[in-house]
Amino acid sequence: MPLPHRRRLLAGLITAASAVLVVAALVVPDAIARPAQGAFLPGAFLRLPLELIVAGAVVLAVPVRWRRPVAAAFGAGLALLVVFKIANAGFRSVLGRKFDVVLDPPLLRDGYNALTETDGHTYANLAVAAAIVGVVALVAALVLSSLRLAGAASRRTIPARRLLTGLSAAWVAFALSGLTLFPNAPVASDSAMKLLKSTVAQVPKTIRDDRQFVEAVGHDPYTGSSASDLVSALRGKDVIIGVVESYGHSSLTDPAMSAIVNPAVDSAQSRLAAAGFSARTGWLTSSTYGGGSWLAHASFQSGLWVTSQRRYDEMVGGDRLTLTRAFKDAGWQTAGLEPGNTKDWPEASFYGYDRVLDSRNLGYKGPDYGWSRMPDQYVLSKFQHDVYGPATKPLMAEITLTSSHEPWTHVPSMVPWESVGDGKIFGPQVAGAPPRSELWADKDKTRAAYARTIAYSVDALTSWAAKYGDDNLVLIMFGDHQPMSRITGPKASHDVPVSIIAKDPAALDRIKSWGWNDGLHPAADGPVWRMDQFRDRFFAAYGRSSGVALGHR
Repeated sequence: MPLPHRRRLLAGLITAASAVLVVAALVVPDAIARPAQGAFLPGAFLRLPLELIVAGAVVLAVPVRWRRPVAAAFGAGLALLVVFKIANAGFRSVLGRKFDVVLDPPLLRDGYNALTETDGHTYANLAVAAAIVGVVALVAALVLSSLRLAGAASRRTIPARRLLTGLSAAWVAFALSGLTLFPNAPVASDSAMKLLKSTVAQVPKTIRDDRQFVEAVGHDPYTGSSASDLVSALRGKDVIIGVVESYGHSSLTDPAMSAIVNPAVDSAQSRLAAAGFSARTGWLTSSTYGGGSWLAHASFQSGLWVTSQRRYDEMVGGDRLTLTRAFKDAGWQTAGLEPGNTKDWPEASFYGYDRVLDSRNLGYKGPDYGWSRMPDQYVLSKFQHDVYGPATKPLMAEITLTSSHEPWTHVPSMVPWESVGDGKIFGPQVAGAPPRSELWADKDKTRAAYARTIAYSVDALTSWAAKYGDDNLVLIMFGDHQPMSRITGPKASHDVPVSIIAKDPAALDRIKSWGWNDGLHPAADGPVWRMDQFRDRFFAAYGRSSGVALGHR
Protein backbone atom coordinates (compact mmCIF):
# COMPACT_ATOMS: atom_id res chain seq x y z
CA MET A 1 0.00 0.00 0.00
CA PRO A 2 1.46 3.40 -0.98
CA LEU A 3 2.54 5.65 1.89
CA PRO A 4 -0.18 8.32 1.29
CA HIS A 5 -2.86 5.62 1.46
CA ARG A 6 -1.40 4.23 4.66
CA ARG A 7 -1.37 7.70 6.19
CA ARG A 8 -4.99 8.28 5.24
CA LEU A 9 -5.93 4.88 6.66
CA LEU A 10 -4.06 5.62 9.89
CA ALA A 11 -5.68 9.04 10.13
CA GLY A 12 -9.10 7.47 9.64
CA LEU A 13 -8.40 4.86 12.29
CA ILE A 14 -7.31 7.54 14.76
CA THR A 15 -10.45 9.57 14.06
CA ALA A 16 -12.63 6.48 14.50
CA ALA A 17 -10.83 5.61 17.75
CA SER A 18 -11.42 9.17 18.98
CA ALA A 19 -15.13 8.85 18.24
CA VAL A 20 -15.31 5.48 20.05
CA LEU A 21 -13.53 6.94 23.09
CA VAL A 22 -15.88 9.93 23.28
CA VAL A 23 -18.97 7.72 22.93
CA ALA A 24 -17.63 5.31 25.54
CA ALA A 25 -16.97 8.18 27.93
CA LEU A 26 -20.56 9.32 27.53
CA VAL A 27 -22.29 5.97 27.98
CA VAL A 28 -20.12 3.16 29.37
CA PRO A 29 -19.25 4.24 32.94
CA ASP A 30 -22.89 4.92 33.71
CA ALA A 31 -24.04 1.61 32.24
CA ILE A 32 -21.45 -0.73 33.67
CA ALA A 33 -22.13 0.57 37.17
CA ARG A 34 -25.26 -1.57 37.06
CA PRO A 35 -25.37 -5.38 37.09
CA ALA A 36 -25.83 -7.02 33.71
CA GLN A 37 -28.77 -9.09 35.03
CA GLY A 38 -28.12 -11.67 32.34
CA ALA A 39 -28.31 -9.13 29.51
CA PHE A 40 -25.95 -9.08 26.55
CA LEU A 41 -23.06 -7.01 27.96
CA PRO A 42 -22.08 -5.32 24.65
CA GLY A 43 -25.53 -3.75 24.77
CA ALA A 44 -24.08 -1.38 27.35
CA PHE A 45 -21.79 -0.02 24.61
CA LEU A 46 -24.25 0.07 21.73
CA ARG A 47 -25.88 3.40 22.52
CA LEU A 48 -26.20 6.67 20.66
CA PRO A 49 -25.52 9.61 22.98
CA LEU A 50 -27.53 12.76 22.36
CA GLU A 51 -24.74 14.78 23.96
CA LEU A 52 -22.37 13.91 21.10
CA ILE A 53 -24.89 15.13 18.53
CA VAL A 54 -25.45 18.38 20.43
CA ALA A 55 -21.71 18.96 20.88
CA GLY A 56 -21.10 18.37 17.17
CA ALA A 57 -23.85 20.84 16.24
CA VAL A 58 -22.40 23.48 18.58
CA VAL A 59 -18.90 23.06 17.16
CA LEU A 60 -20.16 23.54 13.60
CA ALA A 61 -22.34 26.49 14.60
CA VAL A 62 -19.62 28.63 16.21
CA PRO A 63 -17.08 30.64 14.19
CA VAL A 64 -14.08 28.65 12.97
CA ARG A 65 -11.67 30.33 15.40
CA TRP A 66 -13.79 29.14 18.35
CA ARG A 67 -14.12 25.52 17.30
CA ARG A 68 -10.90 24.24 18.87
CA PRO A 69 -11.47 26.01 22.22
CA VAL A 70 -15.07 24.72 22.34
CA ALA A 71 -13.93 21.20 21.49
CA ALA A 72 -11.19 21.34 24.13
CA ALA A 73 -13.68 22.54 26.75
CA PHE A 74 -16.06 19.73 25.79
CA GLY A 75 -13.26 17.18 26.16
CA ALA A 76 -12.24 18.51 29.58
CA GLY A 77 -15.86 18.58 30.73
CA LEU A 78 -16.35 15.06 29.47
CA ALA A 79 -13.30 13.91 31.46
CA LEU A 80 -14.78 15.52 34.58
CA LEU A 81 -18.06 13.71 33.87
CA VAL A 82 -16.26 10.37 33.60
CA VAL A 83 -14.47 10.97 36.91
CA PHE A 84 -17.81 11.79 38.51
CA LYS A 85 -19.40 8.63 37.10
CA ILE A 86 -16.53 6.53 38.39
CA ALA A 87 -17.02 8.13 41.81
CA ASN A 88 -20.72 7.26 41.59
CA ALA A 89 -19.91 3.67 40.73
CA GLY A 90 -17.47 3.43 43.63
CA PHE A 91 -19.88 4.95 46.13
CA ARG A 92 -22.68 2.67 44.94
CA SER A 93 -20.51 -0.41 45.38
CA VAL A 94 -19.32 0.58 48.88
CA LEU A 95 -21.93 2.91 50.39
CA GLY A 96 -24.95 1.96 48.30
CA ARG A 97 -25.57 5.48 46.97
CA LYS A 98 -24.28 8.06 44.52
CA PHE A 99 -21.45 10.50 45.22
CA ASP A 100 -22.62 13.83 46.66
CA VAL A 101 -20.48 16.70 45.37
CA VAL A 102 -21.32 18.85 48.39
CA LEU A 103 -20.98 16.39 51.26
CA ASP A 104 -18.73 13.55 50.17
CA PRO A 105 -15.28 14.97 49.30
CA PRO A 106 -14.09 14.46 52.94
CA LEU A 107 -14.87 10.73 52.57
CA LEU A 108 -12.16 10.44 49.94
CA ARG A 109 -9.64 11.17 52.67
CA ASP A 110 -11.28 8.57 54.89
CA GLY A 111 -11.07 6.08 52.02
CA TYR A 112 -7.36 6.75 51.71
CA ASN A 113 -6.93 6.26 55.47
CA ALA A 114 -8.83 2.97 55.33
CA LEU A 115 -6.67 1.78 52.43
CA THR A 116 -3.57 2.76 54.38
CA GLU A 117 -4.70 0.84 57.45
CA THR A 118 -5.63 -2.24 55.42
CA ASP A 119 -2.84 -2.43 52.83
CA GLY A 120 -0.16 -0.05 54.09
CA HIS A 121 1.09 3.42 53.14
CA THR A 122 3.00 2.25 50.09
CA TYR A 123 -0.01 0.61 48.46
CA ALA A 124 -2.27 3.56 49.34
CA ASN A 125 0.20 6.09 47.94
CA LEU A 126 0.64 4.05 44.76
CA ALA A 127 -3.14 3.91 44.39
CA VAL A 128 -3.37 7.70 44.74
CA ALA A 129 -0.53 8.19 42.26
CA ALA A 130 -2.20 5.83 39.80
CA ALA A 131 -5.49 7.71 40.18
CA ILE A 132 -3.80 11.05 39.49
CA VAL A 133 -1.97 9.70 36.46
CA GLY A 134 -5.19 8.10 35.25
CA VAL A 135 -7.13 11.36 35.53
CA VAL A 136 -4.41 13.31 33.70
CA ALA A 137 -4.30 10.68 30.95
CA LEU A 138 -8.10 10.70 30.74
CA VAL A 139 -8.25 14.48 30.37
CA ALA A 140 -5.50 14.44 27.73
CA ALA A 141 -7.11 11.60 25.77
CA LEU A 142 -10.59 13.12 25.75
CA VAL A 143 -9.39 16.64 24.93
CA LEU A 144 -7.24 15.34 22.05
CA SER A 145 -10.08 13.12 20.84
CA SER A 146 -12.52 16.03 20.89
CA LEU A 147 -10.05 18.23 19.00
CA ARG A 148 -9.53 15.46 16.48
CA LEU A 149 -13.27 15.12 15.82
CA ALA A 150 -13.75 18.90 15.65
CA GLY A 151 -10.90 19.17 13.17
CA ALA A 152 -12.35 16.44 10.97
CA ALA A 153 -15.77 18.11 11.05
CA SER A 154 -14.27 21.50 10.15
CA ARG A 155 -12.40 20.07 7.15
CA ARG A 156 -15.52 18.30 5.89
CA THR A 157 -18.34 20.56 6.98
CA ILE A 158 -21.02 19.36 4.58
CA PRO A 159 -20.50 15.60 5.23
CA ALA A 160 -20.34 16.37 8.95
CA ARG A 161 -23.66 18.22 8.86
CA ARG A 162 -25.24 15.34 6.95
CA LEU A 163 -23.87 12.84 9.47
CA LEU A 164 -25.27 14.86 12.37
CA THR A 165 -28.66 15.07 10.65
CA GLY A 166 -28.67 11.31 10.14
CA LEU A 167 -27.62 10.65 13.73
CA SER A 168 -30.34 13.01 14.98
CA ALA A 169 -32.99 11.17 13.00
CA ALA A 170 -31.67 7.84 14.26
CA TRP A 171 -31.70 9.07 17.87
CA VAL A 172 -35.33 10.21 17.56
CA ALA A 173 -36.31 6.87 16.01
CA PHE A 174 -34.58 4.89 18.78
CA ALA A 175 -36.16 7.13 21.43
CA LEU A 176 -39.65 6.64 20.01
CA SER A 177 -39.17 2.88 19.74
CA GLY A 178 -37.78 2.59 23.28
CA LEU A 179 -35.16 0.10 22.07
CA THR A 180 -32.97 -1.13 24.94
CA LEU A 181 -30.13 -3.64 24.63
CA PHE A 182 -28.98 -3.37 28.26
CA PRO A 183 -31.11 -2.97 31.43
CA ASN A 184 -32.03 0.66 32.10
CA ALA A 185 -29.75 1.84 29.26
CA PRO A 186 -31.79 2.71 26.14
CA VAL A 187 -30.01 2.95 22.80
CA ALA A 188 -31.16 6.58 22.52
CA SER A 189 -28.97 7.81 25.37
CA ASP A 190 -29.14 11.10 27.21
CA SER A 191 -27.65 9.74 30.45
CA ALA A 192 -24.93 12.37 30.67
CA MET A 193 -27.46 15.21 30.50
CA LYS A 194 -29.68 13.50 33.07
CA LEU A 195 -26.73 13.01 35.39
CA LEU A 196 -25.74 16.66 35.04
CA LYS A 197 -29.32 17.77 35.68
CA SER A 198 -29.76 15.56 38.74
CA THR A 199 -26.40 16.65 40.16
CA VAL A 200 -27.18 20.33 39.76
CA ALA A 201 -30.64 19.82 41.27
CA GLN A 202 -29.15 17.92 44.22
CA VAL A 203 -26.85 20.76 45.28
CA PRO A 204 -29.52 23.21 46.56
CA LYS A 205 -31.44 20.31 48.12
CA THR A 206 -28.32 19.21 49.99
CA ILE A 207 -27.65 22.77 51.16
CA ARG A 208 -31.27 23.14 52.32
CA ASP A 209 -31.17 19.82 54.18
CA ASP A 210 -27.90 20.82 55.77
CA ARG A 211 -29.43 24.03 57.10
CA GLN A 212 -32.34 22.09 58.56
CA PHE A 213 -29.88 19.71 60.22
CA VAL A 214 -28.00 22.65 61.78
CA GLU A 215 -31.28 23.85 63.25
CA ALA A 216 -31.96 20.37 64.65
CA VAL A 217 -28.50 20.31 66.26
CA GLY A 218 -29.30 23.53 68.09
CA HIS A 219 -32.79 22.50 69.23
CA ASP A 220 -32.49 19.38 71.36
CA PRO A 221 -35.87 18.58 72.96
CA TYR A 222 -34.02 17.27 76.02
CA THR A 223 -32.19 20.50 76.75
CA GLY A 224 -32.92 21.37 80.35
CA SER A 225 -34.12 17.87 81.27
CA SER A 226 -32.58 16.22 84.30
CA ALA A 227 -30.22 13.45 83.19
CA SER A 228 -31.20 11.45 86.27
CA ASP A 229 -34.83 11.59 85.17
CA LEU A 230 -33.98 10.38 81.67
CA VAL A 231 -32.39 7.10 82.85
CA SER A 232 -33.92 6.70 86.29
CA ALA A 233 -35.22 3.16 85.62
CA LEU A 234 -31.64 1.97 85.08
CA ARG A 235 -30.18 3.31 88.30
CA GLY A 236 -27.63 0.88 89.64
CA LYS A 237 -27.35 -0.93 86.29
CA ASP A 238 -24.25 -1.29 84.14
CA VAL A 239 -25.30 -0.33 80.61
CA ILE A 240 -22.95 -1.63 77.92
CA ILE A 241 -23.38 -0.91 74.22
CA GLY A 242 -21.71 -3.52 72.01
CA VAL A 243 -21.48 -2.39 68.37
CA VAL A 244 -20.93 -5.28 65.96
CA GLU A 245 -19.31 -3.91 62.82
CA SER A 246 -21.28 -4.59 59.60
CA TYR A 247 -23.88 -6.75 61.37
CA GLY A 248 -26.77 -6.17 59.00
CA HIS A 249 -30.08 -7.45 57.72
CA SER A 250 -28.46 -9.56 55.00
CA SER A 251 -26.40 -11.60 57.45
CA LEU A 252 -29.65 -12.92 58.98
CA THR A 253 -31.78 -13.25 55.84
CA ASP A 254 -29.54 -14.04 52.86
CA PRO A 255 -29.29 -17.84 52.58
CA ALA A 256 -25.59 -17.74 51.69
CA MET A 257 -24.78 -15.97 54.97
CA SER A 258 -27.64 -16.82 57.30
CA ALA A 259 -26.60 -20.49 57.16
CA ILE A 260 -23.51 -19.40 59.09
CA VAL A 261 -24.80 -16.49 61.16
CA ASN A 262 -28.18 -17.78 62.34
CA PRO A 263 -26.76 -20.92 64.04
CA ALA A 264 -24.27 -18.66 65.82
CA VAL A 265 -27.10 -16.40 66.98
CA ASP A 266 -29.05 -19.46 68.16
CA SER A 267 -26.02 -20.63 70.14
CA ALA A 268 -25.59 -17.17 71.61
CA GLN A 269 -29.24 -17.10 72.65
CA SER A 270 -28.94 -20.49 74.34
CA ARG A 271 -25.74 -19.43 76.06
CA LEU A 272 -27.32 -16.29 77.43
CA ALA A 273 -30.44 -18.14 78.57
CA ALA A 274 -28.31 -20.66 80.43
CA ALA A 275 -26.65 -17.75 82.25
CA GLY A 276 -30.03 -16.27 83.19
CA PHE A 277 -30.32 -13.58 80.51
CA SER A 278 -33.30 -12.74 78.34
CA ALA A 279 -33.37 -10.53 75.26
CA ARG A 280 -35.65 -8.56 72.98
CA THR A 281 -34.64 -7.71 69.41
CA GLY A 282 -35.85 -5.39 66.68
CA TRP A 283 -34.68 -3.51 63.59
CA LEU A 284 -33.09 -0.11 63.09
CA THR A 285 -32.45 1.57 59.75
CA SER A 286 -28.84 2.71 59.69
CA SER A 287 -27.89 6.19 58.53
CA THR A 288 -25.05 4.71 56.48
CA TYR A 289 -24.29 1.64 54.40
CA GLY A 290 -21.12 -0.27 53.59
CA GLY A 291 -18.92 1.98 55.73
CA GLY A 292 -18.87 5.23 57.68
CA SER A 293 -19.44 3.49 61.00
CA TRP A 294 -19.00 6.69 62.99
CA LEU A 295 -22.06 8.17 61.27
CA ALA A 296 -24.22 5.30 62.53
CA HIS A 297 -22.76 5.53 66.04
CA ALA A 298 -23.52 9.26 66.02
CA SER A 299 -27.12 8.71 64.89
CA PHE A 300 -27.68 6.05 67.55
CA GLN A 301 -26.23 8.16 70.35
CA SER A 302 -27.48 11.64 69.46
CA GLY A 303 -30.97 11.20 68.01
CA LEU A 304 -29.84 13.03 64.86
CA TRP A 305 -29.87 11.59 61.33
CA VAL A 306 -26.11 11.79 60.67
CA THR A 307 -25.54 10.76 57.05
CA SER A 308 -22.38 12.65 56.10
CA GLN A 309 -19.09 13.90 57.48
CA ARG A 310 -20.37 17.47 57.34
CA ARG A 311 -23.35 16.56 59.49
CA TYR A 312 -21.07 14.71 61.87
CA ASP A 313 -18.81 17.76 62.22
CA GLU A 314 -21.82 20.00 62.83
CA MET A 315 -23.15 17.59 65.45
CA VAL A 316 -19.94 17.35 67.48
CA GLY A 317 -19.59 21.13 67.29
CA GLY A 318 -22.83 21.51 69.27
CA ASP A 319 -23.99 20.33 72.69
CA ARG A 320 -26.47 17.64 71.68
CA LEU A 321 -27.23 15.22 74.51
CA THR A 322 -25.88 11.76 73.74
CA LEU A 323 -26.80 8.55 75.48
CA THR A 324 -23.34 8.34 77.04
CA ARG A 325 -23.41 11.92 78.32
CA ALA A 326 -26.86 11.45 79.80
CA PHE A 327 -25.53 8.57 81.90
CA LYS A 328 -22.40 10.50 82.81
CA ASP A 329 -24.42 13.51 83.96
CA ALA A 330 -26.62 11.15 85.97
CA GLY A 331 -23.60 9.83 87.88
CA TRP A 332 -22.42 6.83 85.86
CA GLN A 333 -18.77 6.13 85.11
CA THR A 334 -18.34 6.17 81.31
CA ALA A 335 -15.83 4.54 78.98
CA GLY A 336 -15.35 3.95 75.28
CA LEU A 337 -13.36 1.14 73.70
CA GLU A 338 -12.33 1.99 70.13
CA PRO A 339 -9.72 -0.54 68.97
CA GLY A 340 -9.82 0.88 65.43
CA ASN A 341 -8.63 4.33 66.53
CA THR A 342 -4.96 5.05 65.99
CA LYS A 343 -4.84 8.68 67.14
CA ASP A 344 -6.52 11.08 69.54
CA TRP A 345 -10.30 11.25 69.30
CA PRO A 346 -11.43 14.80 70.16
CA GLU A 347 -15.10 13.82 69.89
CA ALA A 348 -14.77 11.72 73.06
CA SER A 349 -15.58 14.76 75.21
CA PHE A 350 -18.66 15.52 73.11
CA TYR A 351 -19.97 11.99 73.63
CA GLY A 352 -19.25 12.15 77.34
CA TYR A 353 -16.56 9.53 77.87
CA ASP A 354 -14.50 9.69 81.04
CA ARG A 355 -11.98 7.32 79.51
CA VAL A 356 -11.19 6.00 76.04
CA LEU A 357 -9.14 2.89 75.27
CA ASP A 358 -7.89 2.55 71.70
CA SER A 359 -5.26 0.68 69.70
CA ARG A 360 -2.48 2.66 71.39
CA ASN A 361 -3.29 1.86 75.03
CA LEU A 362 -5.10 -1.48 74.92
CA GLY A 363 -1.77 -3.28 75.30
CA TYR A 364 -2.29 -5.77 72.49
CA LYS A 365 0.82 -7.76 71.47
CA GLY A 366 -0.75 -10.20 69.03
CA PRO A 367 -1.09 -10.14 65.22
CA ASP A 368 -3.26 -7.82 63.16
CA TYR A 369 -6.48 -9.23 61.75
CA GLY A 370 -6.69 -7.37 58.46
CA TRP A 371 -8.02 -3.89 59.18
CA SER A 372 -8.96 -4.94 62.69
CA ARG A 373 -5.88 -4.58 64.85
CA MET A 374 -7.03 -7.06 67.44
CA PRO A 375 -9.75 -9.71 67.82
CA ASP A 376 -12.93 -8.82 69.65
CA GLN A 377 -12.29 -11.33 72.40
CA TYR A 378 -9.10 -9.48 73.36
CA VAL A 379 -10.95 -6.14 73.47
CA LEU A 380 -13.63 -7.65 75.70
CA SER A 381 -11.03 -9.32 77.90
CA LYS A 382 -9.24 -5.99 78.34
CA PHE A 383 -12.56 -4.31 79.07
CA GLN A 384 -13.31 -6.92 81.73
CA HIS A 385 -9.96 -6.61 83.48
CA ASP A 386 -9.39 -2.85 83.18
CA VAL A 387 -12.88 -1.30 83.14
CA TYR A 388 -15.86 -3.48 84.01
CA GLY A 389 -14.28 -5.57 86.74
CA PRO A 390 -12.64 -2.71 88.67
CA ALA A 391 -15.60 -0.29 88.30
CA THR A 392 -16.55 1.22 91.67
CA LYS A 393 -19.87 2.69 90.53
CA PRO A 394 -22.40 1.96 87.78
CA LEU A 395 -20.77 1.89 84.37
CA MET A 396 -21.93 3.06 80.96
CA ALA A 397 -19.62 1.99 78.13
CA GLU A 398 -19.62 1.59 74.36
CA ILE A 399 -17.44 -1.14 72.86
CA THR A 400 -16.82 -1.13 69.12
CA LEU A 401 -16.15 -4.67 67.89
CA THR A 402 -14.06 -4.52 64.71
CA SER A 403 -13.34 -8.15 63.84
CA SER A 404 -16.20 -8.10 61.32
CA HIS A 405 -14.83 -5.00 59.56
CA GLU A 406 -13.78 -5.71 55.98
CA PRO A 407 -11.65 -7.12 54.31
CA TRP A 408 -12.65 -10.30 56.25
CA THR A 409 -9.41 -12.07 55.32
CA HIS A 410 -8.58 -12.97 58.93
CA VAL A 411 -11.35 -14.76 60.80
CA PRO A 412 -10.60 -15.04 64.54
CA SER A 413 -11.72 -17.91 66.73
CA MET A 414 -12.39 -18.05 70.45
CA VAL A 415 -9.77 -19.12 72.99
CA PRO A 416 -10.27 -19.78 76.72
CA TRP A 417 -10.88 -16.43 78.41
CA GLU A 418 -8.22 -17.13 81.00
CA SER A 419 -5.64 -17.58 78.21
CA VAL A 420 -6.20 -14.31 76.34
CA GLY A 421 -3.37 -12.46 78.12
CA ASP A 422 -1.63 -9.87 75.94
CA GLY A 423 -2.98 -11.38 72.74
CA LYS A 424 0.06 -13.37 71.62
CA ILE A 425 -2.02 -16.53 71.87
CA PHE A 426 -3.85 -15.42 68.72
CA GLY A 427 -0.66 -15.60 66.62
CA PRO A 428 -1.28 -19.03 65.04
CA GLN A 429 -4.77 -17.99 63.93
CA VAL A 430 -3.54 -15.64 61.20
CA ALA A 431 -1.16 -18.17 59.62
CA GLY A 432 -2.27 -18.96 56.09
CA ALA A 433 -4.83 -16.17 55.92
CA PRO A 434 -5.34 -15.28 52.25
CA PRO A 435 -4.47 -11.82 50.92
CA ARG A 436 -7.44 -9.63 50.11
CA SER A 437 -6.85 -9.87 46.36
CA GLU A 438 -7.13 -13.65 46.55
CA LEU A 439 -10.19 -13.74 48.81
CA TRP A 440 -12.05 -11.01 46.98
CA ALA A 441 -11.51 -12.69 43.63
CA ASP A 442 -14.19 -15.18 44.74
CA LYS A 443 -17.45 -13.49 45.79
CA ASP A 444 -18.83 -16.62 47.48
CA LYS A 445 -15.71 -17.02 49.62
CA THR A 446 -15.81 -13.32 50.53
CA ARG A 447 -19.41 -13.57 51.70
CA ALA A 448 -18.67 -16.72 53.70
CA ALA A 449 -15.69 -15.04 55.38
CA TYR A 450 -17.83 -12.02 56.22
CA ALA A 451 -20.51 -14.26 57.74
CA ARG A 452 -17.94 -16.10 59.85
CA THR A 453 -16.63 -12.84 61.29
CA ILE A 454 -20.16 -11.77 62.23
CA ALA A 455 -20.71 -15.12 63.90
CA TYR A 456 -17.44 -14.67 65.79
CA SER A 457 -18.26 -11.14 66.99
CA VAL A 458 -21.70 -12.18 68.26
CA ASP A 459 -20.10 -15.22 69.91
CA ALA A 460 -17.41 -13.11 71.60
CA LEU A 461 -19.80 -10.48 72.97
CA THR A 462 -22.42 -12.92 74.26
CA SER A 463 -19.75 -15.24 75.69
CA TRP A 464 -18.35 -12.32 77.65
CA ALA A 465 -21.80 -11.41 78.94
CA ALA A 466 -22.62 -15.00 79.91
CA LYS A 467 -19.32 -15.44 81.74
CA TYR A 468 -18.91 -12.08 83.45
CA GLY A 469 -22.29 -10.34 83.39
CA ASP A 470 -24.13 -10.03 86.69
CA ASP A 471 -27.72 -9.23 87.61
CA ASN A 472 -27.15 -5.53 86.97
CA LEU A 473 -25.87 -5.85 83.40
CA VAL A 474 -27.96 -4.37 80.59
CA LEU A 475 -26.30 -5.09 77.26
CA ILE A 476 -27.35 -3.33 74.05
CA MET A 477 -26.03 -5.13 70.97
CA PHE A 478 -26.55 -3.66 67.52
CA GLY A 479 -25.05 -3.60 64.07
CA ASP A 480 -23.84 -0.25 62.80
CA HIS A 481 -24.58 -0.80 59.10
CA GLN A 482 -24.90 -3.33 56.32
CA PRO A 483 -21.68 -4.45 54.60
CA MET A 484 -20.87 -3.22 51.10
CA SER A 485 -22.96 -4.26 48.12
CA ARG A 486 -20.40 -6.89 47.07
CA ILE A 487 -21.78 -8.81 50.05
CA THR A 488 -25.43 -7.76 50.09
CA GLY A 489 -26.05 -7.20 46.38
CA PRO A 490 -27.50 -3.94 45.00
CA LYS A 491 -30.40 -2.07 46.60
CA ALA A 492 -30.18 -4.02 49.84
CA SER A 493 -32.02 -3.00 52.99
CA HIS A 494 -30.20 -0.58 55.27
CA ASP A 495 -31.69 -2.26 58.35
CA VAL A 496 -29.63 -3.73 61.17
CA PRO A 497 -30.58 -5.84 64.21
CA VAL A 498 -30.61 -4.34 67.70
CA SER A 499 -31.03 -6.28 70.95
CA ILE A 500 -31.41 -5.37 74.59
CA ILE A 501 -30.18 -8.15 76.87
CA ALA A 502 -30.62 -8.30 80.64
CA LYS A 503 -31.17 -10.62 83.60
CA ASP A 504 -33.57 -8.27 85.35
CA PRO A 505 -37.07 -8.77 83.83
CA ALA A 506 -37.98 -5.20 84.76
CA ALA A 507 -35.36 -3.86 82.31
CA LEU A 508 -37.05 -5.66 79.41
CA ASP A 509 -40.59 -4.98 80.62
CA ARG A 510 -39.85 -1.30 80.04
CA ILE A 511 -39.62 -1.91 76.27
CA LYS A 512 -42.51 -4.35 75.97
CA SER A 513 -44.53 -1.76 74.02
CA TRP A 514 -41.82 -1.58 71.35
CA GLY A 515 -43.07 -4.82 69.79
CA TRP A 516 -39.63 -6.37 69.58
CA ASN A 517 -39.22 -10.12 69.29
CA ASP A 518 -38.15 -12.26 72.25
CA GLY A 519 -34.59 -13.56 71.86
CA LEU A 520 -31.78 -12.41 69.56
CA HIS A 521 -33.62 -12.87 66.25
CA PRO A 522 -35.68 -9.89 65.05
CA ALA A 523 -39.06 -10.72 63.57
CA ALA A 524 -39.13 -10.46 59.79
CA ASP A 525 -42.24 -8.27 60.00
CA GLY A 526 -41.25 -6.50 63.21
CA PRO A 527 -41.21 -2.72 63.64
CA VAL A 528 -38.41 -0.79 61.95
CA TRP A 529 -37.22 2.59 63.21
CA ARG A 530 -34.61 4.93 61.89
CA MET A 531 -31.48 4.76 63.98
CA ASP A 532 -31.86 8.36 65.13
CA GLN A 533 -35.15 7.43 66.85
CA PHE A 534 -33.46 5.09 69.31
CA ARG A 535 -32.22 7.76 71.74
CA ASP A 536 -35.61 9.36 72.30
CA ARG A 537 -37.41 6.02 72.59
CA PHE A 538 -34.75 4.84 75.05
CA PHE A 539 -35.20 7.92 77.23
CA ALA A 540 -38.98 7.52 77.05
CA ALA A 541 -38.77 3.87 78.11
CA TYR A 542 -36.25 4.28 80.91
CA GLY A 543 -37.08 7.80 82.05
CA ARG A 544 -38.90 8.98 85.12
CA SER A 545 -42.28 7.89 83.73
CA SER A 546 -42.23 4.92 81.42
CA GLY A 547 -43.45 5.79 77.92
CA VAL A 548 -43.15 9.57 78.44
CA ALA A 549 -40.54 11.44 76.43
CA LEU A 550 -39.55 13.99 79.07
CA GLY A 551 -38.07 16.39 76.55
CA HIS A 552 -41.38 16.74 74.70
CA ARG A 553 -43.44 18.41 77.44
